[in-house]
Amino acid sequence: MRYRWVGILLLCLGLCGFAFTKGRELLAESYLNEAAEQGGTTLRLAVSALGGHLSRYEPLPALMADHDDIEELVAHPEDQRLRQRANIYLKSINDLLKSSDIYIMTLDGETIAASNYDGPTSFIGRNFSYRPYFQDAAKGLQSRFFALGTTSHKRGYYFASPILFNDVIKGVIVFKVDIEGIEASFGTGENRIVVTDPEGIIFMTGVPQWLYSAILPLTPDRIARTEASRRYADARLSQLPVTEGIFGSHRLMTIREGQQDREYLVLSQPMPEAGWTVNVLMDTGSVRTQVQTTMLAALLCFGLAGALLAAMLQRRRRLQDRLVHQAEAQAELERRVEERTADLARVNRDIKREVAERRQTEKQLRKTQKDLIQAGKLAALGQMSAALSHEFNQPLAAAKTYAESASLLIERGRVEEASSNLSRISALIERMASISRHLRNFARKPNEHVGPVPLDTVVADTLEIVSARLKAADAQLHVALGPETLFVKAGPVRLQQVLVNIISNAADAVEGLDDRRIDLTAQKSDNKVIVSVRDRGPGVPPAIMERIFDPFFSTKGVGKGLGLGLSISYNIVKDFGGRLVVTNLEDGGARFDIELDAETPMEMAAE
Repeated sequence: MRYRWVGILLLCLGLCGFAFTKGRELLAESYLNEAAEQGGTTLRLAVSALGGHLSRYEPLPALMADHDDIEELVAHPEDQRLRQRANIYLKSINDLLKSSDIYIMTLDGETIAASNYDGPTSFIGRNFSYRPYFQDAAKGLQSRFFALGTTSHKRGYYFASPILFNDVIKGVIVFKVDIEGIEASFGTGENRIVVTDPEGIIFMTGVPQWLYSAILPLTPDRIARTEASRRYADARLSQLPVTEGIFGSHRLMTIREGQQDREYLVLSQPMPEAGWTVNVLMDTGSVRTQVQTTMLAALLCFGLAGALLAAMLQRRRRLQDRLVHQAEAQAELERRVEERTADLARVNRDIKREVAERRQTEKQLRKTQKDLIQAGKLAALGQMSAALSHEFNQPLAAAKTYAESASLLIERGRVEEASSNLSRISALIERMASISRHLRNFARKPNEHVGPVPLDTVVADTLEIVSARLKAADAQLHVALGPETLFVKAGPVRLQQVLVNIISNAADAVEGLDDRRIDLTAQKSDNKVIVSVRDRGPGVPPAIMERIFDPFFSTKGVGKGLGLGLSISYNIVKDFGGRLVVTNLEDGGARFDIELDAETPMEMAAE
């Protein structure tokens, strides 16, 4: 037993040690994240300052290359008068722009004019053909380069542009921008800003001891590329004593400074156009101190928690008696729960029986609803029966007349005219068959399928059915569905029934009035399609506006309707996931709006 407790204690100590180590790492990661956010701001400001400083001078070489005196000079480089004029001009521009140096070279790399022509480190007569900026500009390119001046021994950024005379490159003009002023703003605090070239050599820093030191290994290839361009002239390059590491998602760098090592959090951002990499080095000493302080506070909290745990263990014995009483109470509670569970089981059985009855009732209700919808369609056909009878009688009478006249024409030998009459009779029969087909489709019971339906097809079928009712009412229906075919989520036959009911009601509303126009329009808004039927009738009385969609409610006389048309239409549109609303218009009449979901065009499924 004794060894068992020792094992448990050792296990607890091991877990505590692991939790301490892991917590320390997570805490350090959190503080480093905060430091990285601060360093990111410093880095963005440094990059912005460097970019802004350089962008002031970038377009100037190309502008000065177009100056008449500059072009004349490269065309006649031996003319001393032109040289002197260019020297004075370059010096005045250099003083005005506060740049470091401005100078002009011929295509062999010889400097023939410079802003420092009268200074002790004049560029006149110097040859800089080895510089990459000269080589690129001589090829007609706008060039950039940063380096340590071989004559002035000052660091600068060079902008070079070709000089054209009669569209031929005759020379190169170079701006040198001093960068030491920006470097002075870097400071020497805990957070240090370092700018490196593509070879990893530091050429801008607030720490003078780091200048011309490399944070990347000085391999022979890197040294050869640097010496070929004489980027740093005769400056002595050295390797910075650096050790890099990774902590979580952060890059760390340890640098030997004197007799001690200092660790930095490194944040970098390249400046591709300048060929630089700007680095912000943040001393992690304060972060480590914060971590140690926080962990010490955590240890104190754990110690306090341990003391509290010991106090709680002492109370454990006192709680044992209470546990006995609680066990008895628990047994009593379980007995009551069993009784209550039995009661709930009985209630549950009753609820299941009631649910089954309600489902059966709902099933019967749906069947009744379908029958009611069918009855509404048949009622609508019944109301239009007189007009449909007239629609059939006219073609039949005309066909009879054409048939009798065709018989007479045949007797008289006028076969061609008789054939024409027979063609007219065939057209009349086709017309009656079309009407009959649409009425048969309208009258049959639809299934429950809902899918993409082309609106223009449904409207065309609807017009075949209601045309007789419109003629009977002497109403004019104007249809405007827009330039493109709209697809809605519906069932074609049931949507046709809704349109038949609403257009028939509109015909009833305008019958006998002076203005018997009815408008059928459609428009798409977002993912909805709104189909509107507007009449110029008396409108819907406000007193019955809220009841107009109720079953068996009708404003027509006895025998003129069941009062089911709008109720059925309302529920059909609701089944489609849409809504049907009515609005009285200020200029007279009412408008019924059918709002349905817009669908992606696809092959229409049969309903």
